[in-house]
Amino acid sequence: MSKNEKTNVMRVLEQKKIPYESYNYVDSGVTSGIEVASVLNQNPNQVFKTLVTIGSSKNNFVFVIPVNKELDLKKAAKAVGEKNISMIKSKELLPLTGYIHGGCSPIGMKKQFKTTIDVSAENFDTIIFSAGKIGYQVQVSLENLKKVVNFELKDIVV
Repeated sequence: MSKNEKTNVMRVLEQKKIPYESYNYVDSGVTSGIEVASVLNQNPNQVFKTLVTIGSSKNNFVFVIPVNKELDLKKAAKAVGEKNISMIKSKELLPLTGYIHGGCSPIGMKKQFKTTIDVSAENFDTIIFSAGKIGYQVQVSLENLKKVVNFELKDIVV
Protein backbone atom coordinates (compact mmCIF):
# COMPACT_ATOMS: atom_id res chain seq x y z
CA MET A 1 0.00 0.00 0.00
CA SER A 2 1.47 3.33 -0.98
CA LYS A 3 1.49 6.16 1.52
CA ASN A 4 -1.26 7.90 -0.49
CA GLU A 5 -3.50 4.86 -0.86
CA LYS A 6 -6.81 4.92 0.98
CA THR A 7 -7.97 2.42 3.58
CA ASN A 8 -11.56 1.16 3.76
CA VAL A 9 -12.13 3.46 6.74
CA MET A 10 -11.14 6.47 4.61
CA ARG A 11 -13.45 5.27 1.82
CA VAL A 12 -16.39 4.98 4.26
CA LEU A 13 -15.73 8.50 5.56
CA GLU A 14 -15.57 9.86 2.00
CA GLN A 15 -18.76 8.05 0.95
CA LYS A 16 -20.57 9.69 3.88
CA LYS A 17 -18.92 13.04 3.01
CA ILE A 18 -17.32 13.19 6.45
CA PRO A 19 -14.23 15.41 6.72
CA TYR A 20 -11.15 13.76 8.21
CA GLU A 21 -7.42 14.16 8.47
CA SER A 22 -5.26 11.15 7.74
CA TYR A 23 -1.84 10.29 9.07
CA ASN A 24 0.52 7.48 8.37
CA TYR A 25 3.51 6.15 10.17
CA VAL A 26 4.36 3.36 7.73
CA ASP A 27 7.98 2.17 8.02
CA SER A 28 8.42 3.92 11.37
CA GLY A 29 8.69 0.62 13.24
CA VAL A 30 6.38 1.74 16.05
CA THR A 31 4.07 -0.78 17.67
CA SER A 32 2.43 0.76 20.73
CA GLY A 33 -0.24 3.43 20.67
CA ILE A 34 1.91 5.73 22.77
CA GLU A 35 4.70 5.40 20.17
CA VAL A 36 2.16 6.17 17.42
CA ALA A 37 1.11 9.37 19.24
CA SER A 38 4.77 10.32 19.62
CA VAL A 39 5.66 9.66 15.95
CA LEU A 40 2.60 11.67 14.85
CA ASN A 41 3.52 14.42 17.33
CA GLN A 42 0.05 14.19 18.87
CA ASN A 43 -1.28 14.29 22.43
CA PRO A 44 -1.57 10.64 23.62
CA ASN A 45 -4.83 11.59 25.36
CA GLN A 46 -6.28 12.42 21.92
CA VAL A 47 -5.02 9.28 20.14
CA PHE A 48 -7.36 6.34 20.74
CA LYS A 49 -7.09 2.57 20.41
CA THR A 50 -9.93 0.20 19.56
CA LEU A 51 -10.41 -2.85 21.79
CA VAL A 52 -12.77 -5.74 21.15
CA THR A 53 -14.19 -7.73 24.06
CA ILE A 54 -16.62 -10.53 24.77
CA GLY A 55 -19.16 -10.42 27.55
CA SER A 56 -20.54 -13.17 29.76
CA SER A 57 -23.58 -13.14 27.41
CA LYS A 58 -21.20 -14.12 24.56
CA ASN A 59 -21.94 -10.78 22.85
CA ASN A 60 -19.02 -8.73 21.56
CA PHE A 61 -18.39 -5.11 22.49
CA VAL A 62 -16.03 -2.45 21.16
CA PHE A 63 -14.30 0.05 23.43
CA VAL A 64 -12.32 3.04 22.17
CA ILE A 65 -9.91 4.49 24.73
CA PRO A 66 -6.85 6.78 24.84
CA VAL A 67 -3.63 4.93 23.94
CA ASN A 68 -2.03 5.91 27.25
CA LYS A 69 -4.85 4.39 29.33
CA GLU A 70 -6.07 0.90 30.17
CA LEU A 71 -9.60 -0.40 29.85
CA ASP A 72 -11.21 -0.89 33.25
CA LEU A 73 -13.01 -4.22 32.70
CA LYS A 74 -15.42 -3.62 35.59
CA LYS A 75 -16.42 -0.15 34.36
CA ALA A 76 -16.62 -1.44 30.77
CA ALA A 77 -18.87 -4.36 31.76
CA LYS A 78 -21.15 -2.01 33.69
CA ALA A 79 -21.25 0.41 30.72
CA VAL A 80 -22.65 -2.31 28.44
CA GLY A 81 -24.82 -4.08 31.01
CA GLU A 82 -22.70 -7.24 31.35
CA LYS A 83 -21.69 -9.16 34.48
CA ASN A 84 -18.15 -9.25 33.17
CA ILE A 85 -16.18 -8.88 29.96
CA SER A 86 -12.80 -10.02 28.73
CA MET A 87 -10.58 -9.19 25.79
CA ILE A 88 -11.07 -11.47 22.79
CA LYS A 89 -8.13 -13.59 21.69
CA SER A 90 -5.94 -11.96 19.04
CA LYS A 91 -6.61 -14.81 16.57
CA GLU A 92 -10.38 -14.16 16.83
CA LEU A 93 -10.07 -10.48 15.84
CA LEU A 94 -9.69 -10.83 12.06
CA PRO A 95 -12.58 -13.28 11.46
CA LEU A 96 -14.83 -11.26 13.78
CA THR A 97 -14.04 -7.69 12.69
CA GLY A 98 -12.07 -7.89 9.45
CA TYR A 99 -9.16 -6.16 11.17
CA ILE A 100 -5.86 -7.37 12.58
CA HIS A 101 -4.37 -6.52 15.97
CA GLY A 102 -2.85 -3.03 15.75
CA GLY A 103 -5.08 -2.00 12.84
CA CYS A 104 -8.54 -2.27 14.36
CA SER A 105 -10.90 0.65 13.77
CA PRO A 106 -14.40 1.32 15.13
CA ILE A 107 -15.41 2.18 11.53
CA GLY A 108 -16.07 -0.52 8.95
CA MET A 109 -16.10 -3.69 11.03
CA LYS A 110 -17.75 -6.73 9.43
CA LYS A 111 -20.59 -6.34 11.93
CA GLN A 112 -21.60 -3.32 13.98
CA PHE A 113 -21.02 -4.06 17.67
CA LYS A 114 -22.16 -1.97 20.62
CA THR A 115 -19.42 0.66 20.84
CA THR A 116 -18.40 2.74 23.84
CA ILE A 117 -15.87 5.56 23.65
CA ASP A 118 -14.17 6.85 26.79
CA VAL A 119 -15.80 10.08 27.95
CA SER A 120 -12.40 11.84 27.83
CA ALA A 121 -12.90 12.09 24.04
CA GLU A 122 -15.23 15.01 24.78
CA ASN A 123 -12.18 17.03 25.86
CA PHE A 124 -11.10 17.31 22.20
CA ASP A 125 -12.59 18.75 19.01
CA THR A 126 -11.42 15.58 17.24
CA ILE A 127 -9.95 12.20 18.12
CA ILE A 128 -7.38 10.16 16.23
CA PHE A 129 -7.74 6.39 15.78
CA SER A 130 -6.75 3.58 13.44
CA ALA A 131 -7.78 3.88 9.81
CA GLY A 132 -8.10 0.10 9.70
CA LYS A 133 -4.56 -0.77 8.72
CA ILE A 134 -1.34 -0.73 10.68
CA GLY A 135 0.50 2.49 9.89
CA TYR A 136 -2.61 4.56 9.13
CA GLN A 137 -4.68 6.81 11.41
CA VAL A 138 -7.63 9.14 10.85
CA GLN A 139 -8.74 12.19 12.83
CA VAL A 140 -12.49 12.80 13.07
CA SER A 141 -14.82 14.82 15.30
CA LEU A 142 -17.16 12.86 17.59
CA GLU A 143 -20.10 14.57 15.91
CA ASN A 144 -19.00 13.23 12.52
CA LEU A 145 -18.01 9.83 13.91
CA LYS A 146 -21.61 9.48 15.16
CA LYS A 147 -22.70 9.49 11.48
CA VAL A 148 -20.93 6.16 10.87
CA VAL A 149 -20.66 4.51 14.30
CA ASN A 150 -23.41 4.32 16.89
CA PHE A 151 -21.61 4.83 20.21
CA GLU A 152 -22.03 5.97 23.78
CA LEU A 153 -19.59 7.99 25.85
CA LYS A 154 -18.81 6.48 29.28
CA ASP A 155 -16.03 6.47 31.85
CA ILE A 156 -14.34 3.15 31.00
CA VAL A 157 -10.63 3.60 31.81
CA VAL A 158 -8.53 2.89 34.90
